[in-house]
Amino acid sequence: MINQAMYALGDEPSAIRELFAYGLARKAEVGADNVFDYSIGNPSVPAPAIVRDTIIELMDEDPVALHGYTPAAGDPAVKQVIADYIAERYGVPATPGNLYLTAGAAAGLAITISALTVPGDEVIVISPYFPEYKTWIDMAGCAIVEVPAHVPSFQIDADAVAAAITERTSAVIINSPNNPVGAVYTRETLEALARVLTAKEEELGRPIYLISDEPYREITYGAEVPYVPCLYPRTVVCYSYSKALSLPGERIGYIYVSDLMPDAAEVSCAVAGAGRALGYICAPVLLQRVIAKCVAEPSDVAAYAENRRILTEGLSALGYEYVEPDGAFYLWVKALEDDAQAFSDRAKEFELLLVPSDSFGVGGWVRLSYCIARDTIERSMPAFAQLMESYRG
Repeated sequence: MINQAMYALGDEPSAIRELFAYGLARKAEVGADNVFDYSIGNPSVPAPAIVRDTIIELMDEDPVALHGYTPAAGDPAVKQVIADYIAERYGVPATPGNLYLTAGAAAGLAITISALTVPGDEVIVISPYFPEYKTWIDMAGCAIVEVPAHVPSFQIDADAVAAAITERTSAVIINSPNNPVGAVYTRETLEALARVLTAKEEELGRPIYLISDEPYREITYGAEVPYVPCLYPRTVVCYSYSKALSLPGERIGYIYVSDLMPDAAEVSCAVAGAGRALGYICAPVLLQRVIAKCVAEPSDVAAYAENRRILTEGLSALGYEYVEPDGAFYLWVKALEDDAQAFSDRAKEFELLLVPSDSFGVGGWVRLSYCIARDTIERSMPAFAQLMESYRG
């Protein structure tokens, strides 16, 4: 007999990918230029030249060694490069033994949640949040606890987090720069959260881990992105190069268990065990070697910054309300009715593909991914005008 929980997950694809699939089908019907697809965070900026050059260079190496297995946690030499980079950039101790290379941040989060919890535990998330958090928490046998962010800043409400922590709380997941809102948590916000978690650890007599999901760390527009392990020692960082290097389909990232954590050795061992149990071992080796060469490569955010300007100016002129993003490449726009799904469905009538906010844990908004071609954004403005007029009419 098949696993009914797995069947349910397979039968209900994520709202984001379902809309993305709809867009692919619709483009085949009416032409790609006639569909304005804001559904998925698929970077339109090409990977930097060093990625291509490194791959070509690696092709001249011994193919048996290049394509062979590494240890389950990754190539020790690659982990040393990443550890050295973390130590130099953030001014914290970092050792390769506390790194575990993964197939992107998704694998990293699934591993980390499994490593830090036992069935029956609770994991706190800040809503709105990336929908797959709930899937990974559920699969670990834990309960998700949603704590709404402050509105309209969408900063973490530390007092609300404190009120939500119970004797079953094992971890809190944060995501900055944030998907779906684009908010960047300030140093003041993170320091307040750290004080809450420290006090609750002492009160409850159990560790509370902070999982920092960081695939958008490099995509910012001038805002400071504090390094969370510097503020709260019991932090596990889940990082991905998908957005930083425009490599979403290559699936490469890492888990970093902070060396400042009192129980770092035990947590790193649990991470390795969870990776083994879930089958997430030996991340793609070619990409391991690539990131070792590209670890300090800066992200090209100029195109995203220009897209953000064009989109926000255009929507402002039409009367839409939104949250000004300080990072990532998403715009959080207020729906023109309370039912976000109904608004998203009406937008389809004008070939606008906007992700409804319900799957992110809140109602009344839509997410627009603006990491698309600039021309698509410019040509979509008449469609947004028609959508607005359909409500005013």
